[in-house]
Amino acid sequence: MLYFFQQVLNGLHSGALYALLAFGYVLTNGILHRTNLAYGALFAFCGQTMILTAAFGYQVLWLTLLAAVALGVVAAFLYAALISHVLSRSVFEPLADRTPNAIVVTTLGILLLLSEASRIAADTHDLWLPPMLAQPIVFAQGATFKATLTLIQLIDCAVVVAAIALASWAFARSSFGRCWRAVSDDPKAAAMCGVDVRAVFRHAVLFGGFCAALAAVMAGLYYGNVSFGSGLVYGLKILFVTAVGGYLSPPRAALGAAVFGMAESLWAGYFPVEWRDAWMYLFLVTTLILIGAGRDTGKIA
Repeated sequence: MLYFFQQVLNGLHSGALYALLAFGYVLTNGILHRTNLAYGALFAFCGQTMILTAAFGYQVLWLTLLAAVALGVVAAFLYAALISHVLSRSVFEPLADRTPNAIVVTTLGILLLLSEASRIAADTHDLWLPPMLAQPIVFAQGATFKATLTLIQLIDCAVVVAAIALASWAFARSSFGRCWRAVSDDPKAAAMCGVDVRAVFRHAVLFGGFCAALAAVMAGLYYGNVSFGSGLVYGLKILFVTAVGGYLSPPRAALGAAVFGMAESLWAGYFPVEWRDAWMYLFLVTTLILIGAGRDTGKIA
């Protein structure tokens, strides 16, 4: 039971990262209704930016480790804002009325561009941050085993819960949340009612980018590195998770992603880890097929 409890604790942290990414992904795709393959690459790019900037600040500018990491965090959010600005105005808006394949192909190209830019900037080397706040917190223990989480894991989980709770509350009560739901349901009708559809969409893309940057910062601080090749993996997982749960509710998408992260942790604890991604993708695809069939049947009825 202690081993099972340890896997559950591990799943809390990975589930928190997935939940934050899913929340930000739905903010954009709830309005766009197009597949965005660049979102995972934005996550990985922001993580690499934070680490590279922190390394530059520490080795070249002679900053303290804390100041260098803070500089990296600021750089990650600035790049997230810049890339979100470019995506919303130069990619999503011009292609929103085109065929879905147009945005899929374009965001795939952006994914490759961001991944290669990160790889070239890092000179194909993985830079690592030193372990920070790695003190273990014991939740339960037996004669030979302790179920623990590190302090950085607890902080990450608390930050995600607070961020999603605050965003969900604001999303339910603010004028932006009401406008977002209106544009998501019918952008033309929302525009006829006086809603600035373009401004709502641009703010949604920006907030989604900040969610990706925050997740990248927390992943970089915990793991010490965010590989430039991890964008495609995270992007596909979030894409499938949100497709199963739907794009109409960011909090519900975040909850589904947290459950997915927990399932991944349990699989890694009890089954061969090299088969984890294959079986999790198979589960998501099967669930998507079954749910999609149910949705189609409901529409026909």
